[in-house]
Amino acid sequence: MDSDLITARKTTDKAADTDIYVIAAHPTWRESWVNRPLMQTAQALPRVQVQDLYSSYPDYAIDVPREQAALAQAQLVVLLHPIQWYSMPALQKLWLDDVLTYGWAYGEGENGRGRALQGKDVWLVATTGGPETSYHPQGYNRYFFRCLFARLRTELRGVRHAVFAPAGAARRAPRRQGSPRPTYRNL
Repeated sequence: MDSDLITARKTTDKAADTDIYVIAAHPTWRESWVNRPLMQTAQALPRVQVQDLYSSYPDYAIDVPREQAALAQAQLVVLLHPIQWYSMPALQKLWLDDVLTYGWAYGEGENGRGRALQGKDVWLVATTGGPETSYHPQGYNRYFFRCLFARLRTELRGVRHAVFAPAGAARRAPRRQGSPRPTYRNL
């Protein structure tokens, strides 16, 4: 990834004013024409802290205390990524495994811990390379799009999230000259 292309917002005093944490994971931002503008739009919004996992953790060594602190402050967590092999990118899965730990995010913990994310909302914003019709039992992917996330819904219930809402999916389509890039502004 070209570090001049996308940079993660570092935790600063401004982070104290944020209540939306976007965890963006795309191993090839340069090739992304849907996820990249979504992340860039989120970076420009007030109250939003964006964590670009591939820029921040190119060695896959996740700063767990930093990530847990950002999650503890957020009221809304947004997972932004492309679908790769019917799942999320590897670094995002590692992030979930490392950050949402037993005794902090779920299970029994000290002083009522294990409930750090209780009552928080989680949105999934996932993009695909195929049309919606391909995510159907008669389509070439053989499953509805929402079925790809059954495991993630179960995991998030385990950490006592109040809401898991697949917030949307966008299809990568051939881009025509002058056609607008997809963006979102209302988190």
